[in-house]
Amino acid sequence: MSKWSRLPMACLILYFFCAVPVSAEKQLNERAAYYEKIERMTMLPWYYLAAIDQYERNIQAVRDDIPDKDGPAAIHFSKSFWSGKLNPVKETTIPALISFFGGNGQDGNRDGKADPDDPDDVFYTMAHVLTKNGFTEKDIQKSLKSYYKKDETVKQIMTIARLYHRFDTIQLDDHSFPLPIGHNYSYRSTWGDNRGWGGRRIHEGTDLFASYGVPVQATTYGVIEIKGWNDYGGWRIGIRDAQNVYHYFAHLSGFAENIKEGMIVKPGTVIGYVGSSGYGKQGTSGLFPPHLHYGMYKYNGRTEWAFDPYPSLAHWEQQDRQSQ
Repeated sequence: MSKWSRLPMACLILYFFCAVPVSAEKQLNERAAYYEKIERMTMLPWYYLAAIDQYERNIQAVRDDIPDKDGPAAIHFSKSFWSGKLNPVKETTIPALISFFGGNGQDGNRDGKADPDDPDDVFYTMAHVLTKNGFTEKDIQKSLKSYYKKDETVKQIMTIARLYHRFDTIQLDDHSFPLPIGHNYSYRSTWGDNRGWGGRRIHEGTDLFASYGVPVQATTYGVIEIKGWNDYGGWRIGIRDAQNVYHYFAHLSGFAENIKEGMIVKPGTVIGYVGSSGYGKQGTSGLFPPHLHYGMYKYNGRTEWAFDPYPSLAHWEQQDRQSQ
């Protein structure tokens, strides 16, 4: 079974199990220890390495062309990048030979080998890649663009880095239902339903019906990537999280005070209010009953696509009810 065919299941697993088991917590602590160790060695802030490592984990789960890497370091380097494009011995771990052929592999733990399967060497090498232009945020972004080639990837990695830096942890798995449990609302799976306004299309999300003005909450730790008007979604907000997922909240009646693009939010942060805006030019409202349209989109390093948010919503609703 390909990773593409496993994508819905992967997305469900990603969002279903928010409580971190003991063994997983140990793995997170082990990863964090490596990030901090490399920070002490190189002066590169730990959250940049952690963000790249998490990004690589995210895309490995949904792509067949990138090998899954177990262990503390998920970062994958091609053999040519590591040992040198013209190096006839691509499997070599000899630092001098790698350097002679212009390879990038580094010996991070001073054991005389530059081993792409050694977490010390992998993280130390990535630290060198990131700091080749300097240590400022702009320098890091420039290095990321040079390595990954795509602006979308740089944006995703910098989002993860900002979240890790703000909350000072890589454990950001908690979620909230988008509407407060105490309010009246209803929803069902509306994924794939037909929509006609603006041309024939399918419904990429779940509609949650509630009264005008019911608060809408952030479902995740994330960065507000976009806020404003969209002819289809009306007043809407988009939030990007640390799992390469973009969360879309549409048809709002308005935004919460002080909410702005670039702001970092956490689960439960009120970002707006239920409304019926959209399906027309700015200000259009009332063409359908008030509800929240909630969508989820996954980025795999190449493209971004929608997946059904209903199972995640049902799980988060249950969690919020149990926590009351």
